[in-house]
Amino acid sequence: MNPERDIIWQHTTPHYNRSFLQPLAVALVCAVLIGLILTMGLIDLRRSEQTLSGFMEAQGMRIVGVIERLAEENIKTMIQASQKAGGSSFVPLTEQVISPQIFLTDKIVAMAREIDHHWKREHLSRAYIRQYAEEKNLWLLAVLNAWGQVIFINRSLPEDAPRPARKSLTRERGPANAAELLAILNALNRSRKIGFIALSRADGSGTIVIGLDQASARYWGTRVSVEKAIEKLGEGQGQGLVYLTVRDTKGKSLGSTGPLPAEGGGETPLVERILAGTARIESRKVIHDGKSVLEIVAPLMMSGQIAGVIRLGLERGNTDRIIDENRRNMFVFLAFVVLIALLSMWLLYHDQNRHLAGIIKMERQLEKAERLSSLGQLAAGVAHEIRNPLNAISMASQRLKRECSPADEERRKEFETLAGVIRDEIRRLNGIIEEFLTFSKSRRLDLRDCPVQEVLQKIIHLISAEAASRGVALRTDWEQKPIVIPMDMDKLQQAFLNFIKNAMESIAGEGAVTLSVRRLEEYGQVSVRISDTGCGMTTEEVERIFNPEYTTKEKGLGLGLPQSHEIIRGHGGEIRVLSRKGEGTTIEILLPAAPRGNGKGAKTE
Repeated sequence: MNPERDIIWQHTTPHYNRSFLQPLAVALVCAVLIGLILTMGLIDLRRSEQTLSGFMEAQGMRIVGVIERLAEENIKTMIQASQKAGGSSFVPLTEQVISPQIFLTDKIVAMAREIDHHWKREHLSRAYIRQYAEEKNLWLLAVLNAWGQVIFINRSLPEDAPRPARKSLTRERGPANAAELLAILNALNRSRKIGFIALSRADGSGTIVIGLDQASARYWGTRVSVEKAIEKLGEGQGQGLVYLTVRDTKGKSLGSTGPLPAEGGGETPLVERILAGTARIESRKVIHDGKSVLEIVAPLMMSGQIAGVIRLGLERGNTDRIIDENRRNMFVFLAFVVLIALLSMWLLYHDQNRHLAGIIKMERQLEKAERLSSLGQLAAGVAHEIRNPLNAISMASQRLKRECSPADEERRKEFETLAGVIRDEIRRLNGIIEEFLTFSKSRRLDLRDCPVQEVLQKIIHLISAEAASRGVALRTDWEQKPIVIPMDMDKLQQAFLNFIKNAMESIAGEGAVTLSVRRLEEYGQVSVRISDTGCGMTTEEVERIFNPEYTTKEKGLGLGLPQSHEIIRGHGGEIRVLSRKGEGTTIEILLPAAPRGNGKGAKTE
């Protein structure tokens, strides 16, 4: 038999009781923990998103700063070029200075070509000229035919224009000629600083005149500067830039790049806060062309003042991937926590039910033990009182046998037989009473230090003859050096004797009972093993062998093993039963090697 694998019953002395948590309390704690983890995770996700958005906003502000710096430089070069051009001496201009001027000239030429294109298609009208001049922020837009007559003009000339020219331009009969128009514009240039450009058609069939006052010149100067800055920005500083658009304070475009999103009105409050100066930067998350974009709105600062609004979009691909990965990790971690919490609750619930079932069983056993204890005390008292009448009956039967034996041989034999029956039954009653009295006194121990081998050797001398008559061999296995433990010799001898007798009685025919003693130094215990080659027991039988009401003997009371169990418990020991049906049984008794009481001669209950 494998002792480690075949232990099917074990009694140990309980050392302490552990309390357990209620499953509902654990569920509440787990719910609070999960809520805290979820809240902290959401806060961490929010913080991560704000941090990443802050990085993107900083990147957007760097782009805004570049545009502002380049636009400022372009405006300064344009002012420098105009001041040098208006001087009395000739000053050669560098390519850096003249480049914005050329860019502005190209813009005006492009507008003139657009007007010329519509003129060729005969789509020009006074209403179109007015609308086009308003959209392009032009102070004057006039179209002259091949004979120098003004056929379309966007506005009436102001009151301080020369009288003849103004009348000829505003009369309803025929337009003014080119000479008169140029004289008026030269006069306005001197009085109001209004500049103009006259562009002749390639075939000489007409002239387009574009005039700019200070406001429109400022607009186009800013627009050219911004567009030039955006063009330069696109040479290598627009990584991650999806689109960019710049508008002035009136909402007119100053330049753009990239596919612009449709204006749905959601950006209007952002622009209003920027123009009002209540916010330095505004941002929001939008979807543009199927991409996640962080849209940033910031003011365009020119000469320390708000000159417009910059609206740009930065791709959020990497940012969203990081946030999604963090969110996924958080939910995976939360799922593990929930799983562990549910498993813990189930284990606690299962353990609690088993614990409660054990408590109920223990209470029933305790109640039963109390009843048996009361019954045992009552039985002990009754048995003690019965012994006196039994002694009287025994003496009376002996006197009757001795003095009143019949003379008739046949009747004398019958008389002796009846007397023998009475004597045997009285002896059996005395044995039952003695067993009751011994069981009731088994808890009262008088501990002394004695060798275990000596106790077992006495038992072998007592039962060797009976064992030989049964065909059972008694074998010993212990070291010669005495193993001394604190014990009540008489009680412990009685316990060992009961185990050994049961081992002998379980053997049908020839067999062997082996007694072994070992010192377990690492545990501070002494192991006494009683092994037999008998019939063995089933699990159900092993579970019941220490119950006082259980016995396999026809005339037994079932008190021998319970009495032994009580004696071993009184010594602070443990009992292990290893048994297989048909293969024999081993009872291992573990006794403490050190005294548990107050030393030699200590008494325990």
